[in-house]
Amino acid sequence: MSNKPLSRKELEHLRTFDTPTICNALEVFDPRFRSQGYTLDPLVCAFPKLPPMVGYAKTATMRAMRPARRDKKAEDRISAAYIDYVGAGSGPKIAVVQDLDGNQRGRGALWGEVNTTMHQALGCVGVLTNGSVRDLRMIAPEFQLLAGSVGPSHAHDHLVGFGGEVNVAGMIVADGDLVHADEHGAVVIPHELARKLPDAVALVTRREAVILKACREPGFTVDKLKKAIAKSEQVH
Repeated sequence: MSNKPLSRKELEHLRTFDTPTICNALEVFDPRFRSQGYTLDPLVCAFPKLPPMVGYAKTATMRAMRPARRDKKAEDRISAAYIDYVGAGSGPKIAVVQDLDGNQRGRGALWGEVNTTMHQALGCVGVLTNGSVRDLRMIAPEFQLLAGSVGPSHAHDHLVGFGGEVNVAGMIVADGDLVHADEHGAVVIPHELARKLPDAVALVTRREAVILKACREPGFTVDKLKKAIAKSEQVH
């Protein structure tokens, strides 16, 4: 399997599937995907009518409960370096940001009108964070927000670091991971499986179709359903 990034066409194809379907398809390859690789905690989806977002992770950590301990010059340096980091490489990208404030996470929103507009200009299609978001009526067009909460203030929001491994809503994400997300949550797609996923989705769909047909046909019986379930397991 080639390690080169997926083409725009391949990424757009993955967007035609919802995130639960992607999770189901990953389980075809390995049962371990039943218990890892996806978000565990509930997230607020700001725009559930938008199609799923698929992109390569740009990771960061932040805090907002207290002011940054760095001086202004150091703060400016990390902000400039972060912009260079997010802007590097081809898109689409998804900002994946862990709020480190523990049970006070979401105290201040890093994400609003200005930050979403900046990140969209840098090639991001959305953000995934366990922190908070705001300015929902002024977010950059077509920019998706999946967040731990919605709040009114940015408080003392500041970056702590970027480019490392983060944990957002129970999902571990590293820089450059391929992420698929929608109103249900998010999942990391191992790159070696990404190009195989459409075929796995088709298999899952064929198996489900057998059961759905039995449930929807006239003359439904419990016995027919049991036979359909058994038959679906034999579909390859």
